[in-house]
Amino acid sequence: MDGEDAGRETRGDGAVGERLMRIGGGAVNARSEWAAGEAARRRTFAVISHPDAGKSTLTEALALHAHAITSAGAVHGKSGRRGVASDWMEMEKARGISVTSAVLQFAYRDCLLNLLDTPGHADFSEDTYRVLAAVDCAVMLIDAAKGLEEQTRKLFDVCRHRGIPVITFINKWDRPGREALELLDEIEREFRLRPTPVNWPVGTAGYLRGLVDVREPERMLRYTRTPGGAHEASEEVVPAERAAFEEGADWEQAVEELQLLEADGAQFDRASFLAGGSTPVFFGAAVSNIGVRLLLDAIVDLAPPPGARELEGGGSRSVDAPFSGLVFKVQANMDPAHRDRIAFLRVCSGVFERGATVTRAASGKPFATKYAHSVFGQDRSMVDTAYPGDVVGLVNAAALRVGDTLYDGPPALFPPMPTFAPEHFAVARPVDISRSKQFRRGIAQLDEEGVVQVLVSDARGDQAPVLAAVGPMQFDVVSARMAGEFSAPVRLEVLPYHLARATDAAGADTLNRSQLVKGEALSRIRDKAQLALFPDRWQANSFQRQFPDASLEALLAAHE
Repeated sequence: MDGEDAGRETRGDGAVGERLMRIGGGAVNARSEWAAGEAARRRTFAVISHPDAGKSTLTEALALHAHAITSAGAVHGKSGRRGVASDWMEMEKARGISVTSAVLQFAYRDCLLNLLDTPGHADFSEDTYRVLAAVDCAVMLIDAAKGLEEQTRKLFDVCRHRGIPVITFINKWDRPGREALELLDEIEREFRLRPTPVNWPVGTAGYLRGLVDVREPERMLRYTRTPGGAHEASEEVVPAERAAFEEGADWEQAVEELQLLEADGAQFDRASFLAGGSTPVFFGAAVSNIGVRLLLDAIVDLAPPPGARELEGGGSRSVDAPFSGLVFKVQANMDPAHRDRIAFLRVCSGVFERGATVTRAASGKPFATKYAHSVFGQDRSMVDTAYPGDVVGLVNAAALRVGDTLYDGPPALFPPMPTFAPEHFAVARPVDISRSKQFRRGIAQLDEEGVVQVLVSDARGDQAPVLAAVGPMQFDVVSARMAGEFSAPVRLEVLPYHLARATDAAGADTLNRSQLVKGEALSRIRDKAQLALFPDRWQANSFQRQFPDASLEALLAAHE
């Protein structure tokens, strides 16, 4: 493709087309320049938190302030309001929780934002961990009353492990909660992360009078929420003199606290933030749309654009290199009318072009990108081109698996997606044996999506696979989807195991022949890994004492 053809093909992006046509015959250099320029406009981030901290509500509020939607939905769809765009599964709508990650893409100012909303419930944490492999920044949501909670700690640990910078949003400041300085102390103490407030509340939690932008302390922003919180709260700029007169002691306290923070050196430092040493902190209330615009501006101004990504075996792939992408999620039946399957691909470098033939690194075979969509919750539209940081949905990509790398030009292989330690196990059997074919197809699909890990053994056979999950609610998802999507209702028999260890063929054989230890060894279909299952740590230790030569290794994110 020469420069003119490239310009014609991407007529929808005028700046890009003009740039390529100016460059003319230098198509390769033009493509690199194009990719780098477009990458600089992208911000790809996830919203992470403990359950019920308000993730989906914040996601909806961000989309509202970017004018990607005209009104914000409610998580439970109450009071005549629609449900949130990111919660599209029937189970999510019924329970008011997010059980699968969602991708929302929208423009704000001169940037394009790719927001990956993640499940907050701990039972679905493996899906969240995978999503964190596809983002450049995370917004950590903290409940003003509850502070740091267990799932928040786990997710932050994953961010730190992956080197993902974190922006903190302390939510629900319109409800009774803890002291602002106390929450900052907790972040610093438990995360060893320096909190640097960018805005500060006037008034205690539950009695919010306004917000002060630390960079403009001579004024206060006062908010008036709309009925039901479905639309942006009105924002009034109040000069400091008037704020002092009208708010009295609350304004004085806010000023004193800001002076204390300044004396303590709690100013935002971009280098420290990007290095994972500090976190910019924002206060607000997502359900009332208070402070959301300030957070949205910070994502554009502070969050890093896509950069070079590490490759398996060393080295990295820069954003201006030829196309490469990482499959971080597979989801079937998002559109019940079509019963299709979407592989979510994070573009890591170069320019993605629909219809191009690229290489699947796992097999070395060509892969055609004929059907590619951009995704907004459950809604989708055809996409012709995408750039580093964008998420593309490849439809009916049956060959793709979670963790796959696709590339063009010089070979690229990104590190494999980690598999986490399951703690709950159940045997699945078809209720109707005549639906065995549909049963096997459904179980295979859920395994490929990573909804559960599927374990098998010669003794159990393929009609009685063992499903391994991080949390028991994953089994509810399996039951609902097997019945609703595959017309193959299942009967689940919970097994008395709560601990898994990695082993090898010899260790698996030893465990299965042992008469003295309660346990069982099975093979994981996804990667043929051998897992040794035990009721508890005591049984695992007992087996290790009796058979010291048997291989037993802890799995990632194991609960000890």
